[in-house]
Amino acid sequence: MAPRLLPFLLLLPATLFLAVFFLFPFVQVAAEAFTADGQWSLENFRTMEEHWKFRTAFWNTVVLAVLVVPVQVALALFMASVVTGLRHGRDLILYIWTIPLGISDLAAGIIWLAIFEQSGFLNSALYGLGLIDVPIPFLGYQNKAALFVAVALAEIWRATAIVLVILVAGMGLIPKEYYEAAEVFGAGPRRCFTKVTLPLLRPSLQTALILRTILAFEVFAVVVTLAGSNLPVLMGETYHWQFALQDRKVAAAYALVILAISIGFTLLFLWALHVRREQMV
Repeated sequence: MAPRLLPFLLLLPATLFLAVFFLFPFVQVAAEAFTADGQWSLENFRTMEEHWKFRTAFWNTVVLAVLVVPVQVALALFMASVVTGLRHGRDLILYIWTIPLGISDLAAGIIWLAIFEQSGFLNSALYGLGLIDVPIPFLGYQNKAALFVAVALAEIWRATAIVLVILVAGMGLIPKEYYEAAEVFGAGPRRCFTKVTLPLLRPSLQTALILRTILAFEVFAVVVTLAGSNLPVLMGETYHWQFALQDRKVAAAYALVILAISIGFTLLFLWALHVRREQMV
């Protein structure tokens, strides 16, 4: 009897941790979002949807995720391929490329603020080269495209390393015999990548896409640092309703919307990559 209970006993601490620090807070947030004046109601969601910033924040968040995540995955694939193919200096290059992992969201935002602000490095460089006479307001409220680019660049620089680490670990698990067999049949580097690496890397790609997409919908500190309130995003509006407007019920509704979007994309990636994997068998 004891051996049968051992796995459950080993899982018990993690289960209790998730129940106390995830399930219980989630139930509290859901109760806040779906109640008004002590009654079950959708009033908080109506208040959220009718607010003028909601749709702007929603589409800004979606567009940022759509811009950032594919670029990060493509960059991480390239970087992981380079690192995996190195015979010397592999650990050093990987260490340098993963330095942004140790930098917080806020610190990353401040670094890129120092680049893009009117007295920052970019304007100073352009002025020193004689390309401009006056500073360009890259982060001005009237330049929405520049705000998007600045936030996207900061997020790509900051979080690509997360995807890189996952893909490097996945590539390390691919047996070298597969590549040797592909080379015997005349496959070049490009064909080895598309026919061997990518198919066998799909579990890692699945994990990286899910994790990075969830984090992309939770972008906050970088946006606040670079754009302030000029670029509303869902997480920023959640913070605004919770602390500035002191309305935690609408803030809870925002939190559930972010959770629903994250779950939706997670299920999409699980379904899409699962179907493709089955088609290859």
